[in-house]
Amino acid sequence: MRVLSITTMRNETPFILEWLAYHRLIGVTDFLIYSNDCDDGTDLMLEHLQTMGLVTHQPNPRSSKKTVQWKALGRARNHPLMKAADWIMVSDVDEFLCIHAGGGHINDLLSACPDAEGFAIDWRMFGNNGIVKFEDRPMIEQFTQAAPDVMLWPWRAVQFKSLYRASNRYERLGVHRPKLRKGENRWQNWVNGSGRSATQLLGTVVPSVAPRYELAQFNHYALGSIENFLVKADRGKPNRSDDPIDLPYWIDRNFNTQEDTRILRHAKAVEEQVALWKEDAELNKLHQAGVAWRHQRIQDLIQDTETFLTLTRIRQAGGSEALPVPEQKALFEHFMKLRRRLLAQQENGGSTSPPNNPPNS
Repeated sequence: MRVLSITTMRNETPFILEWLAYHRLIGVTDFLIYSNDCDDGTDLMLEHLQTMGLVTHQPNPRSSKKTVQWKALGRARNHPLMKAADWIMVSDVDEFLCIHAGGGHINDLLSACPDAEGFAIDWRMFGNNGIVKFEDRPMIEQFTQAAPDVMLWPWRAVQFKSLYRASNRYERLGVHRPKLRKGENRWQNWVNGSGRSATQLLGTVVPSVAPRYELAQFNHYALGSIENFLVKADRGKPNRSDDPIDLPYWIDRNFNTQEDTRILRHAKAVEEQVALWKEDAELNKLHQAGVAWRHQRIQDLIQDTETFLTLTRIRQAGGSEALPVPEQKALFEHFMKLRRRLLAQQENGGSTSPPNNPPNS
């Protein structure tokens, strides 16, 4: 069985080896990685990993109004690895598919739901654990505090990413889920991270207060340390260039409510694999150069007054509070009413949608 992971990267060198080792360990067999406009050697590392037979790297420089992530997904649709894949997953380097079923491997998840055609697996937001400094240490070991099991607000807490069986029912790839072909109107045999039916998908969210993480979740390390976040904010989003990474972005994700260390069952094996790869002198050199670049970039960024003030405000803000579930439910329902009204306005010739509109991927 071949499982294909597709992703885009820019300036991610310190995190590539851990992410790659982890997903190879749980059963991903092929990696199709697009890089763009890298300053830290991400593209050079991916090229070297390709010579080692570990990934397939495709340069994807910014060259049009279309965002780099959507451009990459369009190109990936016709790649030979797509045709060879049995299962497909689109995810980012800060997202780790954490499987709780069985031994924590993709085969265990598929065995738990043998009739599933697709899994809409919820994000679980992991906060910064109060860590300020960027360190070259495994993400899964540094950041173990997460959002609570039940969340409806902020709305991004109920977004998901997909693992799905390759099929001609889908017209193209999407950031959160594939797009159905014309004439297909049901997400047949799709389930969520608890194995419950997810055939009625609402955009890119599954609004439910029922348990969602019983079989699997996507650990979303969207923030990292405060210093790391400054570099991410400077880079911007790969799929929405006009959607800023700023203090509201931080507040919507910095939940340190519950400890979740289940992914650490794989930590020793991941560290051993990374250490083995680093015996390759060139690969280790590229990794260390990327780490050095990030340290220097942090120092450069905090010389800017506004960036420095962002750092101090984040420090002052502390962890985000999870609101009572009834209040979360009311906020989510009101937000969706606003969304429906805005969509109706657009259909009737209205102008633009507001920021942070839930994307239909």
